[in-house]
Amino acid sequence: MEYTRGKIKHIYVLRFKDGDDVLEGLTKVVKREKIKAGIIHLTGGIKNCKVVTGPKKTCIPPVPVWQKIDGAHEVVAFGTVFLAGKEPRIHIHLALGRGKNSYVGCLRTGSEAYLVLEGVIIEMEAKVIREYDKKSGFNLLKILS
Repeated sequence: MEYTRGKIKHIYVLRFKDGDDVLEGLTKVVKREKIKAGIIHLTGGIKNCKVVTGPKKTCIPPVPVWQKIDGAHEVVAFGTVFLAGKEPRIHIHLALGRGKNSYVGCLRTGSEAYLVLEGVIIEMEAKVIREYDKKSGFNLLKILS
């Protein structure tokens, strides 16, 4: 394990409107505010999204299991944002549920806010970037010294 120490720079509070594209909205704020490192929290409702709910097998690189989520679900989510090259990369995991059905996964494409969705981005100063790893096929964290 590697680690580095950082500090909180700014806190942004977001209110999504019904139908807003969640990932697009987060990306717009991150780019507009030039956030290079941060923590993302989401709580409220989300609808019509696609999430990866795990690998088909425990192997590297993994083959994702995609789950299409139709309709409105309650959601709590936690994620990070770090630069990959000059572009911010958002990585969010969420738990969502409706009735007796629940899902946990990584939000990858498409997502709409449902009625009430609130977000908080905590911008940090930290010497961390994302760097492409050929073996896993992911942009993994790299601690800079």
